[in-house]
Amino acid sequence: MSTITNAIAVPTPGAPLERTTIERRDLRPDDVLIDIAYAGICHSDIHQAKEDWGRAIFPMVPGHEIAGVVAAVGSAVTKYQVGDRVGVGCMVDSCGECEYCRAGTEQFCVKGNVQTYNGVGFDGENTYGGYSQQVVVKDSFVCRIPEGIGLDVAAPLLCAGITTYSPLRQWGAGPGKKVAVVGLGGLGHMAVKLAAAMGAEVTVLSQSLKKQEDGLKLGAKDYYATSDESTFEALQGRFDLILNTVSAKLPVDAYLGMLRVGGAMVNVGAPGEPLSYSAFSLLGGNKVLAGSMIGGIAETQEMLDFCAEHGIGAEIELISADQVNEAYARVENSDVRYRFVIDTATIGG
Repeated sequence: MSTITNAIAVPTPGAPLERTTIERRDLRPDDVLIDIAYAGICHSDIHQAKEDWGRAIFPMVPGHEIAGVVAAVGSAVTKYQVGDRVGVGCMVDSCGECEYCRAGTEQFCVKGNVQTYNGVGFDGENTYGGYSQQVVVKDSFVCRIPEGIGLDVAAPLLCAGITTYSPLRQWGAGPGKKVAVVGLGGLGHMAVKLAAAMGAEVTVLSQSLKKQEDGLKLGAKDYYATSDESTFEALQGRFDLILNTVSAKLPVDAYLGMLRVGGAMVNVGAPGEPLSYSAFSLLGGNKVLAGSMIGGIAETQEMLDFCAEHGIGAEIELISADQVNEAYARVENSDVRYRFVIDTATIGG
């Protein structure tokens, strides 16, 4: 039989979140029922709750940074058992048949991956996310959280972690490479930790120096303020890779000027307006301007294993259900270091 669980929902676009209950589907043979322990707050939750990115489904239960424990499994599930520590990220299904799914990049599924919330499954049912106490997910979209990471600091890895890990891996961050991270927020602080653990020399590029001490503690070697125009001159031709984690409109040409010949600037932030650049900023040094969108399930598991091996978790502020609306306002004001995580045990009141 289906499960009724406590949740926090956005009833209408831009409205405050409020407690409610939702129904989770009956366990199918390949399903896993998860008791959610913690759910991270991603800035994209706020964008979708406000319908900033186009028409959305309401009531909406946000949350795609989910960490918890297996409560039950379907009859065909062999990979997980009750009591296992697991996580769920941005996707809960895909066609499994197209070239991208077969290659382990389900995020690019030709039929469209099924989003953890604000999505519609192949069964026609709306999806509801991790701001709740239980969730039912197809076993192939569940990842194992190693014992070396606390569930609270692991939750943000399911989005912020994989979003930064994937491009760092793809573009060769490692020993002998100089990597710049633009922005030290929810994504940026994870990028610094991961790139440093990979062996790269890391520099943070931020508007000001107010988080400089944090950046250096997280693993950066250098920290520069981009509000100082001399920064761009001082760093000309310095970096092999620039990972842009911010959602602001940047002077792209100035950043491209900081790349070495053959270097790449990769965007994981989503600005509300188009970025512009001169073709000559790329042509003059065989440079690359690219984007990256999360990662597949296998790569997400690889990231979790890497984080456990290197003792990496997100820097979090743990909050109760009563603090979620305040947390949304603080995220929009960049007033969090560096990820809010909801203790879902408090959702029931």
